[in-house]
Amino acid sequence: MGSTQRSSLSTNVADLVDASQSTCQEVSYIDSMPVYVRELIAGGAAGGFAKTSVAPLERTKILLQTRTEFRSLGVYQSLKKLFKHEGVRGFYKGNGASVVRIVPYAALHYMTYEQYRCWILNNYSALGSGPHIDLLAGAAAGGTAVLCTYPLDLARTKLAYQVVNTRGNFKYGMKGPQSQNVYKGIRDVLSSVYREGGFRGLYRGVGPTLTGILPYAGLKFYIYEELKTRVPEEYEKSIVTRLSCGALAGLFGQTLTYPLDVVRRQMQVENLQPSGQGGVRYKNTLEGLTYIVRNQGWKKLFSGLSINYIKIVPSVALGFTAYDTMKAWLHIPPHQKSSQ
Repeated sequence: MGSTQRSSLSTNVADLVDASQSTCQEVSYIDSMPVYVRELIAGGAAGGFAKTSVAPLERTKILLQTRTEFRSLGVYQSLKKLFKHEGVRGFYKGNGASVVRIVPYAALHYMTYEQYRCWILNNYSALGSGPHIDLLAGAAAGGTAVLCTYPLDLARTKLAYQVVNTRGNFKYGMKGPQSQNVYKGIRDVLSSVYREGGFRGLYRGVGPTLTGILPYAGLKFYIYEELKTRVPEEYEKSIVTRLSCGALAGLFGQTLTYPLDVVRRQMQVENLQPSGQGGVRYKNTLEGLTYIVRNQGWKKLFSGLSINYIKIVPSVALGFTAYDTMKAWLHIPPHQKSSQ
């Protein structure tokens, strides 16, 4: 009997040792990865998950911004019309390009923000420390991410702009009366745009994008960090606190820079406008803003803003939750705190 018990005990101990060694190997493998690699993985996964979750609202927002037939419709009626003509799949049209873009974009955005922040603190101590460092680092990170992923954003917008009735004869989103699709996928968009306008064509509309993302990304990080300093220390790490601060920062930054987003979308799809509508090509961001105000009214600069509000809150909530989960799983240390 004693021999049997000792044998069983030895077996259990051996199993525990094996499990412990396996866990240690897994932890060792994760910890062996550079921190910036783990930040890239965490940011990319969080961005892709959040983007897919709000894809129907994202496409509806683009249609409200760019299509005349959707301009007078509200969010609900636009979703209803889209479902009528394209079904459920229509809600996710262009989402493939969106996810392909957002994964590297979010990964670069989070990672470069941390890197720029540390670089500024280590090399420009005269600037001091505080949320204003987050403003500079966030703006630089946003610009870097945009420049690296803009062609994919262009492809996403062109695909989302097209509305094709898969349940009848109704089709629109092409230059003329032809009944075929203009673009059939991400590769088709990029190759067609490159043939028509070369490398510069792939970055058509990047001006207003950068003009908008620099203050938006900077303000988002600045307000987020500033709000966290107003929260009692025991609640600072609460996921609810982070989601609330992030949502408020996103809403405030989005409102200030939204008109630039409208100009960017119109510049991206201007070559798809039907010839009968007399599409206008904007030379730059200022000309686009001026033309829209004079010919479409200042309210057009905020077309789709309401759905952006509806979209950004769950997007930020899901993004922060996923990012925090990935950070914990990948053992990413918190970035160096700044003091005021």
